Amino acid sequence: MTFIEVPMLPIVIPFGVVVFLVLIWVLRSRGRVTLARSSVAAVLAVYAGGVLANTVFPIFLRVGTGFYDGPRPLPLYLVPFVDYGFEDALINIAVFVPLGVLVPLLAVRPSWWKVVAIVAGSSLAIELTQMATARLALGGHLADINDWMTNILGGMIGYGLFVLVTRSKAIAGFVEQFRWPARERPISPEPEAAAAVQA
Repeated sequence: MTFIEVPMLPIVIPFGVVVFLVLIWVLRSRGRVTLARSSVAAVLAVYAGGVLANTVFPIFLRVGTGFYDGPRPLPLYLVPFVDYGFEDALINIAVFVPLGVLVPLLAVRPSWWKVVAIVAGSSLAIELTQMATARLALGGHLADINDWMTNILGGMIGYGLFVLVTRSKAIAGFVEQFRWPARERPISPEPEAAAAVQA
């Protein structure tokens, strides 16, 4: 039996490109493509690829037959605050601080609950992916509720920093160039024009 490591870059790079293209498509659908807003899409795509590379990989595939070590336990850890190192907590907090800053740039009307929901959903997707790769292949990570909670804390800290910094009118005006607008709605005809059409 041999073990083959799944190459990271052929998966992570296309993933980042797809994320960027999807974000640009969303931005174009809103009719407001600018260099500043496109740069937000690029940063988020690079960030997503980096998170994928560091939270899911390495992954190993078992090839051939040979030694069987029996059924493996479910790669899921649901006991909070037990056997969880302080360094691990800091890393998981720090990794999600940027997402807490990026979400309010993309959200039309950002709020605490929106940011928490998006961060929690993103972290949950990572944990489920870790559990799947550890179960189906030989992934080097397991799903841990402590990671999920500290990721959410990191996102909240990031959003808190965003709110604090943008209290300055000068900074808020600069940041506004990078914020994504709502989808444009078709302009309704003037009342007189509408009346003329009906006549």
